[in-house]
Order: sequence, then structure tokens, then C-alpha cells
Amino acid sequence: MPIEEKNILNRLYFVAGGMFLFALLIAVKLADIQFVEGDKYRDLALKNTTQNFTIPANRGNVYADDGSLLASSVPKYDIYFDAVTVSSEDFKENLVPLSKELSKLLGRNPSYYQKRLRKARSNKNRYLKIAKDLGYSEYVMMKKMPLFRKGPYRGGIIVRQKTVREHPMEKIGARLVGDEDRNRPGHYVVGLEGAFNEKLKGKEGKRLKQKIAKGQWKPVYDENEVEPQDGYDVVSTINVNMQDIAHHALLKQLELYEADHGCVIVMEVATGEIKAVSNLGKNKNGGYYERLNYAVGESTEPGSTFKTIAMTVALDQKVIDTSTVVDTQEGRFRIYGRTITDSKRGGYGKISAARALEVSSNIGLARLIDDAYKNNPNKFTNQVRSWGLNDVIGIPIKGEGVPDIPQKGSSNWSRNALPSMAYGYNLKMTPLQILTFYNAIANNGTMVKPHFIKEIRSWNQQVETFSTEVIHEQIASETTINKIQEILLNIVKRGTGKSLYSENFSMAGKTGTARTEYGNIEAWNKDRKYVSSFAGYFPAKNPKYSCIVVIHKPSTTKGYYGADVTGPVFKRIAQKIFTDSPIKAEVTNINVVDTALAQDYENYYTKVQAVRKKVPNVAGMAGMDAVSLLENMGLKVKIEGNGSVKSQSIPSGEAVKKGQTIILTLS
Repeated sequence: MPIEEKNILNRLYFVAGGMFLFALLIAVKLADIQFVEGDKYRDLALKNTTQNFTIPANRGNVYADDGSLLASSVPKYDIYFDAVTVSSEDFKENLVPLSKELSKLLGRNPSYYQKRLRKARSNKNRYLKIAKDLGYSEYVMMKKMPLFRKGPYRGGIIVRQKTVREHPMEKIGARLVGDEDRNRPGHYVVGLEGAFNEKLKGKEGKRLKQKIAKGQWKPVYDENEVEPQDGYDVVSTINVNMQDIAHHALLKQLELYEADHGCVIVMEVATGEIKAVSNLGKNKNGGYYERLNYAVGESTEPGSTFKTIAMTVALDQKVIDTSTVVDTQEGRFRIYGRTITDSKRGGYGKISAARALEVSSNIGLARLIDDAYKNNPNKFTNQVRSWGLNDVIGIPIKGEGVPDIPQKGSSNWSRNALPSMAYGYNLKMTPLQILTFYNAIANNGTMVKPHFIKEIRSWNQQVETFSTEVIHEQIASETTINKIQEILLNIVKRGTGKSLYSENFSMAGKTGTARTEYGNIEAWNKDRKYVSSFAGYFPAKNPKYSCIVVIHKPSTTKGYYGADVTGPVFKRIAQKIFTDSPIKAEVTNINVVDTALAQDYENYYTKVQAVRKKVPNVAGMAGMDAVSLLENMGLKVKIEGNGSVKSQSIPSGEAVKKGQTIILTLS
């Protein structure tokens, strides 16, 4: 065999051997893939073509007491444009009509949209923002526009749907209702949204989807699929009308007095249901918005509204009576190295304890409480604490302020602590905690827990209900409660709140004015700051609602006393509530027979029947009344003239003859 042929044959063997080895390696690899690493690659392939998607649950709604929406989740749509996927022919044909339609819906000039669309086309922009946060009807209109109606591939329209939380009352009551955490979308912390988040949010579902093309996915059957469970609905105690009244009454006064911030709470006396909560604070531009939940979270020295609490303790423990005389001297009194002053120049002199509360005398309350309890101050503070006023109420809304009622032995206790507490200093309470006490006075001594929720529902089914919870059956004796009620009424009639008095509408309550930020007395004297308040209830007899108004740092050039700043807000809210939502009088035991009344009726009936047999004297009666009376007796009546009866043709006392004519002369 020639050498050349032998070399060629060797090469063929070499190539064949190489191919055999290569085939063997492939077979080995295939076997490895099939039997060793097969599961790994199958899982990888499956992962790239199928995926478990989270299906968000629909968040429940928050309702007012009448079923009005306070918060609800609604779909919103963001629209983008893919300028590359659209053909040149379709783009040129639809550019102008599309721009005109966009102009009609979104408001800008058609030329604006033409320029943007052309620029996106030239820059090969595949994600041009067209509109954000469209409602469903606007989204449907957008889909029907020229070019966009061709769909995502030929028309270039890209739709991103999202769910947003909307509040039909907008910013009114926003802090109470609550909203998403700005830094963590989907998370709710404050207000009712935060307090009942677990009930509202529902449970997410899982669904397996398969990738088909161009980022599109379709659902596939999966026995492990989990359906989402929609969140429950929360029905609050808030009354939309009262909330609106409280918001605007507070806003008007904050603007008038250029105050820093303020709050209002309206509570139903018998049930403890919170009907309205408004919290408004000033922003950098001088406007007001729902900044913080001051009503629930701001714990400060209450000032004179605490005097009612102090007086209730002293009256109920019988260390004083309403007639106890206290010498307020000339409006200045030195006690334990400190001077207490009253707002009235020259003071009130010697007055009764009841009058001291009516005129809100600091000296009067300080002397009454100190004289009664200086040897045993814990007797006083223990009573206040026994009502739970040193504890948080325990409402579900996050951020309730912590009260502080100090006792002897506390770090902030001194000889001046007790007299200072008597007129509302050296202690801290929130507006809601103060209102809870005043509501107990209105409720004849029964203290109920404030609550914000009526029930939790799933569609039309009740899941959980929230009834009235009694904290204390009776905080004080009936006698004490009656005395305090009378004083609170007199405060409005003739005391510090007399400017609020109206003969046509009764209300009772206590004004309050407290210094704030007075740690540096020199700085405070240059820029005095106060907290004005008014706490009470209405109407004064059989009260339906209790209310507290607190306004911080009103302009001292315009006024700062509670009667001037917060009292008018209270009065406006009370009168407006009863103008718009009058209380209906209810009559009970309508079938009860009054024996005395029944006997009077029988006597009257007998007398009338006797008179019917004789012609009565109708002289001086109105003509129409005389005609009615005589015709009912069977007489025919003829009238001459107008006005009252001057004379009658048949004298009184004669027997009645049916059908007889009697002439009445009127003048």
C-alpha cells in the first residue's frame, strides 16, 4: 500500500476515533442530564417559563355610621406609549387625531402632544408617560382613541393598573381615618386604617402563570393555587355631617386667631361613640391641614378644665360643699413661696366654692384643695387615679398620649404640686381623656369608654360588633353629680362662659386657659403662649353629646381666653348639630292613664253637655269661633259685620231649638 494512501487511512481512523469519542461524550452528558442533573435543568426551565404570582386581596372599606364611605380602594391607571412597536404608516395616520383626543381628555394643546409623540418616535422611546392616575372611565376613553385602539403591539399603548386608597371626604378627618405610610406604600399605621389593618387588609392569594411571549403571562391550573381573601369592612361611629361641622368650625377659629394647632372631639354621651374628631395644624405657608392626631396623642397641662375634676373630688369626699366660703383676696395670693393670680383685677374677694368654679378662680380652687388635703394629698390624687385618669384609655388607635397625675413621693412633687393641680397644672392629660370625664358628668356619673367602631362586616354579614363599655358605673354620688351639673350650667349662664349663653339653646361646660412653654419666664413674658379650651355637653338637660375644643397658641393680640377662643367653636358645633340633626322627642308609656286628668275631663264633658241645651253667651268671641260653637248645637247662624261678636239675637240662657236662626252682630 502506498505511503500516501496509508496516511489518508490513518487520518480517517483518527477522525473517526475523534468523532466516536465526541459522540461518547455527548452520550455521557445526555445520560448525566437525564439521570443525574435532569431534575435541576427541568426545574430551571420551568422556572423560566412558569412563575407563582401573588394576587393581592382587596382591602376592606371604612364607613361612617350611616354607611357613607370614609376610605375605599379604587383602581387607577397609568398610561405609557411604546413609540417603536408602532408602524410608520399607523403612526403618521393617527398622530394628529390622537393628539386631538388627548387634548380633549387631558387638557393641553394638541400641538404639545404631537411634539412629544414625534420626539419619542425619533428617540425610540419605548416608555413615554402619557397620563397618570386615570379613573376607570378615563382609562376606557383612552383605550378607544385613534392608534391606541389597535392595542399594545400595533397601537403602542402600555397600561399599568394599580390600586390606590381614596378618601371621599378628602382631608377632613384624615388623621382619624388614617392613610398609607409615605415611606412604605401598602403599610398602614395611623388612625382607623392602622388600628384595624389586620381586619382590613385580607389575605393574599397565589396563582401559577406561564410565560407565553413578549413578557405576557397566562394562568395555568395548579392544585396548590390559593385564592385571595378580601379584607373586612370597618363601620365606624363617625358621623359625616358632624365631622364636617367640627372641621369647619375649628378651621374658622384657627384662622381667625392665627393659632398653631387645635382639635375637636364630639362624643355621644350614653354610648361613648365618637361622632367627630378634627385635628388641624398650621403648615409653613400659614394654611391648616390634618398634621397630627392631637385629640388622642397630645398630653399637656389642661389648665382650668381640670378644676371641675378637682371640685368633684372635694364635693364627693365632703371636705367642702358648694356653699363653702373661700377668700380669693384681691386676685393675688402667696402660697409656699409662689404667687397665684386670678384673671380679674382686684380679685373676687370672699366667694362660695361653687362661685369659685363658675368664675374659674385659681386662688379659690388652690386654697380649697390645699386646705382640705395638704396633710394627706394622696387622698385627693388617689381619687383622681381611681377614675382611671392616670391611665391611657386603651383605644385601638396608635399613639395615645400618656397622662400623668403625680402623687406625693413622685419626682415632680413639691409643696406647690397640690395647689397647682387644683387649677390644672403640674399634671398632664390628653383632650380625649379630659372629655371622658366630662362625658361621665353628662351621663349622670357613668363613665363609658370612648370607641370609634360600631362593627366589622364581611359583605352584609356581621363579623364583630363593638358595644358600649362601662369603665365606672358611678364615679361620684348622685348629689355630687347634680351639683357639678348645676355649676357647669351656671358657668355658661353667669360665669366665665356667659358670653356663650343663649335662651334658645342650653349647654353646660367649663372654659380653660393654660400657659404653655413657660419654662423660661423671661422668654415667655416677651412672647406669651397659651392653650385655650372648652369642655362640656349639650343640651344642658338630658345631654345627647359631649364635646371638647382645644386650641394651642392663639395670637395674644386677638385673644387667648377659653371663652373667647374655644367657647365659640363649641357653641357653633352644638347649635349646628342641632340645626342639621335635631334630636327627636320620644314619648314613652303613651297608654298610661292619668287619673286626675281623666276625672277633670269627665267633669268638663258633663258641663259641656249641660250647656248644649241652652244658648251660650258668645259676646266677645271671635266670629268664626262663635259660628262653630252655635252650629254644632244645631242653630243656623247669620253674621253681620266683621271681627268679634258684639251682640246676639237670641239671649243666652234660652233653650236651644234646632234649626232656629241666630243673628250675630260683629264689630
